[in-house]
Amino acid sequence: MSLYSFGLEPLSCHAWNKDRTQIAVSPNNNVAIIYEKKGKEWVKIHELTEHSGRITGIDWAPESNRIVTCASDRNAYVWTLKDGVWKPTLVLVRINRAATCVKWSPLENKFALGSGARIISVCYFEKENDWWLSKHIKKSVRSTVLSLDWHPNNILLAAGSADLHCRVFSAYIKDIEDKPGPTAWGAKMPFGEVLLEHKECGGWVHSVSFSPNGDQLAWVAHNSSITVADAAQGKDITQLTTGRLPLLSVLYVSPSEIVAAGHDCCPYQFTYKGPGALEFVKKLDIPKQTSRGSMSAMQHFRNLDSKATEEDSKELNTLHQNSITQLCVVSGEKAKVEKYSSVGLDGAMVIWDFTH
Repeated sequence: MSLYSFGLEPLSCHAWNKDRTQIAVSPNNNVAIIYEKKGKEWVKIHELTEHSGRITGIDWAPESNRIVTCASDRNAYVWTLKDGVWKPTLVLVRINRAATCVKWSPLENKFALGSGARIISVCYFEKENDWWLSKHIKKSVRSTVLSLDWHPNNILLAAGSADLHCRVFSAYIKDIEDKPGPTAWGAKMPFGEVLLEHKECGGWVHSVSFSPNGDQLAWVAHNSSITVADAAQGKDITQLTTGRLPLLSVLYVSPSEIVAAGHDCCPYQFTYKGPGALEFVKKLDIPKQTSRGSMSAMQHFRNLDSKATEEDSKELNTLHQNSITQLCVVSGEKAKVEKYSSVGLDGAMVIWDFTH
């Protein structure tokens, strides 16, 4: 477990390169900064400065080494490294509201972009015109799309939105890929087909994550709940409402284990064994030890007088000192994640070990 602070600015999103030696983060403004690990330090090596609005999503494709960024300026750029410089290519996303999230597909031949225009843009590269085109999924989305995740088959796409719904769509683009085979979610998959639509999520759906084999889908909503839909069990829905602050990010770390984090500033582990069996396992943070022994009697009573408490510290006893905004896999396959990272509003990035 290691903590690194990138300054005082909140970190809204982050993404890793293939060998995890570089990280792209956005300090809640219109610039994405790439840091490289040198010894124990993270050194700034590039700044991606093309957006005019706050960057809301970053994703880094490991094999093709392309970065996609989206922002509240309604634009998305695909960045490629040429002669040591990151060059942007504008994507024709055709949206009239801010972009909110972006995600490369597993085969890296397309990416999905959510926005406040109640649209999901599925973008792919057209060789003839040498540009990135987009097709829109508009069906049944009633509000801002807040989160996206791809199924391992490169076709299905999960989306959580502010209309309190979680959905699974087909994002099959016949121009660039072969006809998909049937999955547990359904067999007919024309572009934009809705394969799951769950209404009673109870709050904005902040984050969605497919299981390693793609048969389960987990999501977290603003009513402090975590939910799993199981396609292998007839799309059975299991919801667990926690007594904690809302979770903002969810990540499958093995076929049955899920890690989620949010406004409580620390990651929690949940396990899903089957329909009706979604349980909280443990808090994954090691509490900080406070040094109370050195306080003088005078300071002790002064604290009692002014703060009505004996404590002198304003720190939380978690590693992150503010809400965690995003979790990412650092090492291991999705079926057995060994390390994952979190970034938060406190400007810190923590790499956590996960023991199976």
